[in-house]
Amino acid sequence: MKKIPWFAFILAFCFFTGSLKAQTPSLIIGIDADMSAASSMAGQSIYRGAMLAVSEINEEGGLLGKPLRLDVLDHRGNPARSINNITKFSETSGLLAVIGGKHTPVIQEVLPLIHREKIIFLIPWAAGTHLVDNGYEPNYVFRVSVRDEYAAKFLVSNLLQAGYKKPGILLERTAWGKSNEASILKTLSGKDIHPAGIYWFHWGVSDLENQLRHLQKKGADSLILVSQPREGKTLLLSMAELPENQRPPILSHWGIASADFPGMTGDLILESELFFLQTFSFLDPPFPDRADHLFRSYKKAFPEIQKPEDIPAPAGLAHSYDLVHLLAKAVTKAGTDEREKIRDALENLEFHEGIMKNYSPPFTPKRHDALGPEDFRIACFTEKGSIIPCTMTKKP
Repeated sequence: MKKIPWFAFILAFCFFTGSLKAQTPSLIIGIDADMSAASSMAGQSIYRGAMLAVSEINEEGGLLGKPLRLDVLDHRGNPARSINNITKFSETSGLLAVIGGKHTPVIQEVLPLIHREKIIFLIPWAAGTHLVDNGYEPNYVFRVSVRDEYAAKFLVSNLLQAGYKKPGILLERTAWGKSNEASILKTLSGKDIHPAGIYWFHWGVSDLENQLRHLQKKGADSLILVSQPREGKTLLLSMAELPENQRPPILSHWGIASADFPGMTGDLILESELFFLQTFSFLDPPFPDRADHLFRSYKKAFPEIQKPEDIPAPAGLAHSYDLVHLLAKAVTKAGTDEREKIRDALENLEFHEGIMKNYSPPFTPKRHDALGPEDFRIACFTEKGSIIPCTMTKKP
């Protein structure tokens, strides 16, 4: 899958918003994500979804009589850079909200600053449970994405339905990995299942064969993986060193889909039983007419994409698209650009017809996660690298 430079999306966005009067003060939505490093595909998909939503809103006259504008800052997966970015956004006149990226550890570090500056923070990817259940009151974080607590229940449920009973667990040693460990172990315990073992790895690990062999000796019949794409590739390389009949199926959290994983791994994907969590597919959307509208808008903006299955990281696109429209509804409901009142309005929206679902309601004062396990699905990669819905089944 060809990687498109992130600045190309900004140029395309300028095309869509060029009809707005330049002298009119704009309302701003910031994006703070990895736009150029290892997870840039996720950042680009988030940007594209937000861009298309902003374009639609501006075509209808903007918000509060003003045009809406996206400002993008690139944290490259670095928490310190993200803190600097959020500080810059806090000083931006007309800022409505900031959209975050895929990294739970990065967002974790900016939570104090977000709440000190009363910045509405919208999450279209990062899944850490504690990012939303953060202890702040009032809470300025809202998410349309996976929540690790729910992901664990979904992953374990699909393993059991496929007939596996003793998974091994491989986790990256980050706040995101720790969030998943707690959720997975709690879910397994509730079903009276004990994992074959738990092994941790650092970013950049070059070999996981020892961990695989230890899990094999402990009787692991499957693997639950919580990983970024680079370490996911390492796992597949290590798996290839095992005899084919000793390679357990892998059910992965969705981190591996944040980059061109098929391009990174080549035939290794075809040699492995790899399944992973997703929330959205243009090939099987919950509302085909809405998905078709979004795809046609996407293809108009990026004509090099001709088929829905060629859209990279479609979940990030759908999540950010819905989040921007939810924010716009809250701004309209509040009737002001004051963030405190917009935050309150987000908690009290009644209904929204989204790409992902009919949100009814999207959020409440006690629930800032808009998606649940019912919105998740299992996906696979095709030989051409596209993401498609599939079912995890146990080989005879």
